[in-house]
Amino acid sequence: QVQLVESGGGLVQPGGSLRLSCVASGFTFSSYAMSWYRQAPGRERELVATIKRDIGSTRYADSVKGRFTISRDNAKNTVDLQMNSLKPEDTGVYYCYAASPMATRKYWGQGTQVTVSS
Repeated sequence: QVQLVESGGGLVQPGGSLRLSCVASGFTFSSYAMSWYRQAPGRERELVATIKRDIGSTRYADSVKGRFTISRDNAKNTVDLQMNSLKPEDTGVYYCYAASPMATRKYWGQGTQVTVSS
């Protein structure tokens, strides 16, 4: 049974930091590219950051470059998203996403709420 379980969301003031974590099970984690997506109320889900399976190269949405860092630990089957200098527009539900090579298999977590507000 495939599971992606996110944690670490919450309420934070603008300028603050949060660290999201996703624990994966039920598939060969090291073979999958891992990503974080987010969805704000009334908006489409958007890609925030991706880390590839092998050399760990990363890619970020322009809106989070320089503020967010994605990382993975293949020994622990985890992928994290360190979020610094948070802005109100970062508010949304953050989802962990796994994609196999050629994206033949795709899995989503249940999401964790991040609210940036004073």
